[in-house]
Amino acid sequence: MASADSPVRLTPGDQPDQPLKDTMALCLSGGGYRAMMFHLGALWRLNELAYLGRLDRISSVSGGSITAAVLGLHWDDLGIMPDQPAPHFGVVVDKIRKMASKTIDLESVLEGVLGPGTVSDKIQHSYDDLLFHGATLQNLPDTPRFVINATNVQSTVLWRFSKPYMRDWRVGEVLAPRIPLSLAVAASSAFPPILSPCEVDLKKYGCVFEPGTGADLQREPYTSKAILTDGGVYDNLGLETAWKSYKTVLVSDGGGQVAPEPQPHRDWARHAYRVLDIIDSQVRALRVRQVIDQFKTGQRLGTFWGIRTDIANYGLANALPCPHAETIGIASLPTRLKKLEDADQERLINWGYAVCDAAMRAHMDPGLGPPAAFPYGRGVG
Repeated sequence: MASADSPVRLTPGDQPDQPLKDTMALCLSGGGYRAMMFHLGALWRLNELAYLGRLDRISSVSGGSITAAVLGLHWDDLGIMPDQPAPHFGVVVDKIRKMASKTIDLESVLEGVLGPGTVSDKIQHSYDDLLFHGATLQNLPDTPRFVINATNVQSTVLWRFSKPYMRDWRVGEVLAPRIPLSLAVAASSAFPPILSPCEVDLKKYGCVFEPGTGADLQREPYTSKAILTDGGVYDNLGLETAWKSYKTVLVSDGGGQVAPEPQPHRDWARHAYRVLDIIDSQVRALRVRQVIDQFKTGQRLGTFWGIRTDIANYGLANALPCPHAETIGIASLPTRLKKLEDADQERLINWGYAVCDAAMRAHMDPGLGPPAAFPYGRGVG
């Protein structure tokens, strides 16, 4: 459970003395298409190392939730066997690369402003059309459990979507929710201020809260409409629903860093956007330090890799060649749902693959063999 220096905090209903599960969780951060592709590369390597089948939970926010939801929807198609790479992981690669070839944020903003419906409605439609095709949370597998996280603007706490339940500890819990998978991902990736909020009409989807499961807000209007924003607003690494319960946690961080700007915009919209970026960057940095400190002190098992990591820090003589100057360039790609050219897609996948490999071999199992090559021949340059 969370300690005093933990990157997550205890909430009412948590059981501090409950032992941690011996199984493994994976956390996927936000960061738009940049994070989506970076995490895809990490999953590619985890699959080759036969770790996908060892995961008991995959917790995600924002751009990480796109990758996680595609993986979850196609989980049963991958052919995962114990201690063996899934032979059909390419299905996930193809789906996510198709998504990365489409710009959906700018078009959705224009349609949301000029036409009927909201920006978030348009984003959800794009996700459903390109990836999910009417699937709901009930199409996710039972194991591992996929948890797609958003932030409830009304209650100010985490809102989690999963197959067995949908929950906000203040509002309560809905069992076996039939929320569209596209809507859960749209809520999780509703970056403020442009793509936020995402409004969920709970009555439309037959959501009935279990009596007595909310701490103090199980009443109207909280139980009929949820007004949600990006999961990264509350938890930008997707830690909350994994760190409290699992002894071993793998953390993949595809978030960027705010660059200096000598003449920042002064209009309210762009100024507010930059301020939000600064807040996210500082909170992320604090959480990363706390996560790594707990790994170093043995309070938790697992490893961390990030899009801004210097691969040389893992101390492996046979890590894939990833010059830090080049990977920092990759990390500087914008946090957008904007088309990525094939070259950038492949650089992001290669970088996520390589740094995940280094983290796993340095901190999880030194006996793992090195990869023969990058997934794509261009490397990270």
